[in-house]
Amino acid sequence: MAHAIRMPKPGQMTEECVLTSWLKAEGDPVRRGDVLFEIETDKSSMEVEAFDEGVLLRRLAPEGATVPVNAICGWVGRAGEEIPAGEVAAAEAALTAGGGGGAEPPAAAGSGGPAAPSLPGGVPRRGPEPGPATPGPRAASVPPGTPAPAPGAPAGGRLRISPRATRLAADSGIDPRTLAGTGPGGRIVERDVRAAIDARAAASAVTAGEVAATAVASGAAGGAAADVPAVVVPPVEGEEPPRPLTRMRRVIADRLTASYRTTPHFTVTVAADVTRLMAWRTEMKAAGVDLTVTDFVLAATAQTLVEFPDVNSRTDGVSVYPRRRVHLGVAVALPAGLVVPVIRDADRLTVGEIHDRAAALGAAAREGRLSVDEMTGSTFTVSNLGMFGVDEFSAIINPGEAAILAVASALRQPVAIGDALAVRWVMKLTLSSDHRLVDGEMAARFLNALRRRLEDARSLRID
Repeated sequence: MAHAIRMPKPGQMTEECVLTSWLKAEGDPVRRGDVLFEIETDKSSMEVEAFDEGVLLRRLAPEGATVPVNAICGWVGRAGEEIPAGEVAAAEAALTAGGGGGAEPPAAAGSGGPAAPSLPGGVPRRGPEPGPATPGPRAASVPPGTPAPAPGAPAGGRLRISPRATRLAADSGIDPRTLAGTGPGGRIVERDVRAAIDARAAASAVTAGEVAATAVASGAAGGAAADVPAVVVPPVEGEEPPRPLTRMRRVIADRLTASYRTTPHFTVTVAADVTRLMAWRTEMKAAGVDLTVTDFVLAATAQTLVEFPDVNSRTDGVSVYPRRRVHLGVAVALPAGLVVPVIRDADRLTVGEIHDRAAALGAAAREGRLSVDEMTGSTFTVSNLGMFGVDEFSAIINPGEAAILAVASALRQPVAIGDALAVRWVMKLTLSSDHRLVDGEMAARFLNALRRRLEDARSLRID
């Protein structure tokens, strides 16, 4: 019996992966544990191993395809074994609907249009409602040079457009009814939408003038606001053609936007006098123990989370999900975006152990070697911009957590001590909290407990 090879789900928030390369050819022998192909998520690359033995009967997903998790990528079985045609057809359909595959498939016979595209996992996605070929009010935002419908394109019927082209058009603000399809039977495919995007960028300067003229004319004629193109941002002088966000930054944008919209954020800030910590760190460095301020912040935060378990938990607005283990996420900036490797059971580690673990995870992040396990399962996140001379900032809570700590720079500042002034090292700590679970009093008590630990850093266990 042939065994399906499915795209794994590397992380809780991962819904699709890019199959970057096959390491086995069709007909190659396969043993349990052999690496079949490599994949890339929004934050890491990894290898996918075989769970069954035999030969690689078929490679379904091509290299470079974006494949939904749990979709079939190929089959392993006995040499010469036939894969049922129905099973292959169903797998191909699921792969195409999820956005995978290299070539755009033709529309189903007799459908008159595409199947509704679906989200990863098979959840139906609402696409644009079929309508007449005449452009609606938003069509004015399509710039000159965008391909017009081909002669003989269906008028008043359903659009013939592939799922991938549908998604790209929606993301790019392109009206697909203005496009000429170059796919089978005049179907609009992804390359048609990309051509329209390129044409829009090339004609952006002209578009700005025409949009302004349209708006003025509409206002002079007393036209309704609906007649003016929606959300039009004309380019400024010297602006270059747009470039797409990287996959990592798109995922970051989606997750943090969802978090900010659905989680009632509020922030509380305290200033910690870390003069004694800085002096002690200097002493240890002279003795050959090179620890960073971040190491002490992480250790103190982990200990404080034990004292305030609700800050280490999460809520969905109905229930509270307690977490007794402290897994600290540490934000690491990369050229392509941000990753958050996780230090597990940080409350059980010494400052030295946290230093070693954070250094190893940071190096792996910069080299693209982080595993999925090293990037998932955090219960609380620390974002530190102290090395960039930042006075104060706030951070957005990571989905699945109740709070995030923003650590600013330790700066020399005048501080009143009694009736006198002294220059001290001061560091601002800002806690962004989910107000459904953490109220103002709890946030203030948490930050004050953290401040006390940092101001008395010698109480933290070094090794």
